Amino acid sequence: MTSHAARTKSYAPVIIACCFGIQAIGIGIYISYGVFFNSLMTEFSWSRATISGASSLAFFISGLFGIFIGRLNDRVGPKRIMTVTAVFFGSGCMLMSQLGAVWQLYLFFGIIFGIGLSSVDVIALTTIARWFPHKRGLMTGITKVGTGAGQLCFTLMASFLISGTGWRNAYLVLGAGSLILLSIIARLIRRDPGAMTDEPSQRTGRDNTRDDLTFAQATRTVNFWILCLINLLVVYCLLSILVHIVPHGRDVGISPHKAAGVLSTIGGVSMAGRFVIGIIIDRIGSKSSMILSFAILITGLLWLQLADTLWELYLFAAIYGLAHGGIFTVISPIVAEFFGTASHGALFGMVVCFGTTGGAIGPIITGYLFDISHSYTAPFAVVLGVSLAGLILLLLVKPEITIQRQPIPGQSK
Repeated sequence: MTSHAARTKSYAPVIIACCFGIQAIGIGIYISYGVFFNSLMTEFSWSRATISGASSLAFFISGLFGIFIGRLNDRVGPKRIMTVTAVFFGSGCMLMSQLGAVWQLYLFFGIIFGIGLSSVDVIALTTIARWFPHKRGLMTGITKVGTGAGQLCFTLMASFLISGTGWRNAYLVLGAGSLILLSIIARLIRRDPGAMTDEPSQRTGRDNTRDDLTFAQATRTVNFWILCLINLLVVYCLLSILVHIVPHGRDVGISPHKAAGVLSTIGGVSMAGRFVIGIIIDRIGSKSSMILSFAILITGLLWLQLADTLWELYLFAAIYGLAHGGIFTVISPIVAEFFGTASHGALFGMVVCFGTTGGAIGPIITGYLFDISHSYTAPFAVVLGVSLAGLILLLLVKPEITIQRQPIPGQSK
């Protein structure tokens, strides 16, 4: 084993820990926004729609800026970008402690925090894709388990901080802590194995072959835009369920506490789904794994059309949780499988942007359909139809790096 190979192997656990940490901190603190909901309503008397809007804006902004972050990550690597976005992330939280008006809520959390959030998926999952070409699925699955761990740890931490010190001090602690931790991670993370050496011949990484497509080549293919549309459709479904499953439980006569337990079950099972699908990806490929995840999702949504008792909703949560974790795990590997890793950051950022767009509009449309029908029957039927449309498109899409060997006309060789 060469000295470079030995250094790469010994540093791989550090990369996994860094990416796991980015996911846990980023998603965990974003999800903990819900813990502050009651405090904000009590102090400012803002509507639920107003408070929810800032979260939706942060989600959308993270996807929009993710395109820019992805392209920069491909060119300069994650170290500098993670450092800058850590400042936005931590500052957005700390500024929330000074909140006094609606426009500040949307600026501090929706925009500043949203920009910081934009690097969480793109940097972590692109780095994993480049470091582990042969165990990409498993390592992505392990990294995505970090999102579940973060949701558990940071929501509990936020709850304790609010109870003990008040919501303003809680945001100060979370902001300062996340800024410090993410800045440390930025110092440790490396773009790819080639970044572990100063030898130019090795700086392209192990998985960049001549078949990898550039950003320009990939975005000229129909398959890339189909994949973007698939992600928009599936995240539309996933976020609609997350936002509306608890109100649906209450509507069918389940107590608020037990209905919230359905959401907790989804979170717990999704961690298992991330890990299991990660293993499966390495055995049957990303596309087949995504088809499997869609099949599980559709099975769960079909069951949801009939579920109106507690045990039926918990069974739905178990089925849906597997699909939820699997789909969010397979997105990054499927981009690498279809287009290579040379421009993975930019391409993945674009796919994520479509997903966050779907995630932003899905709960709104689902809520609107409920308002006009006074039932979740029609909204959940639409979610089922959207998921079926996504599966049909997935069956049509093909990996570009196995079918496109010649340069695109007009592209210099």
